[in-house]
Amino acid sequence: MSEFALIDRIRQRAGTRADVILGIGDDAAVLRVPEGQDLVVSTDTLIADVHFPADTAAADVGWKALAVNLSDLAAMAAQPAWVALALSLPEADGDWLDAFLDGFLELAAQHDVALIGGDTTRGPLSITITAHGFVARDAALRRSGAKAGDDVWVTGTLGDAAGGLAQWRRGGLMSAKLRHRLDRPTPRIDAALALRGIAHAAIDLSDGLVADLGHVLEQSGVGAEIDLGRLPTSRPLAEHFADEHERWRLQLAGGDDYELCFTAAPADAFAIEQAMAACDTTATVIGRIRADAGLQLFTLEGTDFVLPVAGFDHFPAKDA
Repeated sequence: MSEFALIDRIRQRAGTRADVILGIGDDAAVLRVPEGQDLVVSTDTLIADVHFPADTAAADVGWKALAVNLSDLAAMAAQPAWVALALSLPEADGDWLDAFLDGFLELAAQHDVALIGGDTTRGPLSITITAHGFVARDAALRRSGAKAGDDVWVTGTLGDAAGGLAQWRRGGLMSAKLRHRLDRPTPRIDAALALRGIAHAAIDLSDGLVADLGHVLEQSGVGAEIDLGRLPTSRPLAEHFADEHERWRLQLAGGDDYELCFTAAPADAFAIEQAMAACDTTATVIGRIRADAGLQLFTLEGTDFVLPVAGFDHFPAKDA
């Protein structure tokens, strides 16, 4: 199959929207941003055996590649609209591409996202997506808005994907539910849109709670304390990782959750609970923001918990 046959295969399956003036098939796409909206843009690259096991099903790779990009838009409270796809393949495998598009376009359809263009090339398997979304002018949710006294919230449960990855690395018994959370994360678009005007700051949890919350604290000029006893835990994670210290490490630094971590005034707790219930999403208060810098982790006994590694880093500092 030639490169142009691959592109045509993608074009035939790509969706469209009224605001896509010109999509796949020209040198660039032509798009129309609605009046009164800011354009929010994010790019992520996924590489085999870095962001997903190489044996991951093609449909799951397609889903995850889009999900992690939509999750970035969710963190900014942006409504997804368009995506561009750059795909590097070792060979022109039409069957793999069709399965990849099955997962990719299934999630795209759920959020009315149009695939507007991109690139294909020969090389090691990698996927780069640029996602575009809209938010009312000057209303994007940022990392820099956390305030002393805010509650710290997270959606969903933490550590499931990291648990699934840990099991895959060990071999042997695996939880299908944990592996599903690794392969098919849920971008919290509806929850993010419901938090507009309520949350003060937000970030999506891709590299681990401690690392990602740390970005919020740094950019907001505040600190936080987290109660480890409050970390939302799924039944499969609790069953397969009974040792709470191992489980906490997965939940704090494992990454790949793609849940939202956000801060808001305690007085807005009821409004948040109502907003989350309306979009069928759970959310849990796990700590609070304080004025002094730093992040403290408290165990059930009230003692400090020391985490060896804060989260995933593509370029960790080398020992001196």
